[in-house]
Amino acid sequence: MLQNEGKLDIGSTFKVLDENNQEQEMKVVGYLTVEQMEYVAVIFLEDIQEDSEEDIGIFFFRLDEDKNFVMMESDEEFENVSAAYIKLEKNNFAKKKKR
Repeated sequence: MLQNEGKLDIGSTFKVLDENNQEQEMKVVGYLTVEQMEYVAVIFLEDIQEDSEEDIGIFFFRLDEDKNFVMMESDEEFENVSAAYIKLEKNNFAKKKKR
């Protein structure tokens, strides 16, 4: 669980320790609600700073009642949230094209 003093704004960054105990900076790219649970979408800041042709991985944390970031409990939860995020992004893209 990552302690969070209030909800971070989209574009805010925060640091986490990776599996090698190295500090990594992450950026909040969005929030969404799935089945009455709130989630935050984040990316590694290093991924967007590198000049790479590879896709950027988006990660999700569930927000608990205190707005702390909590790891998801199952692959099914991750799949549901990922699908909802993709649908949301497609809808946002379609709205931007219509303007």
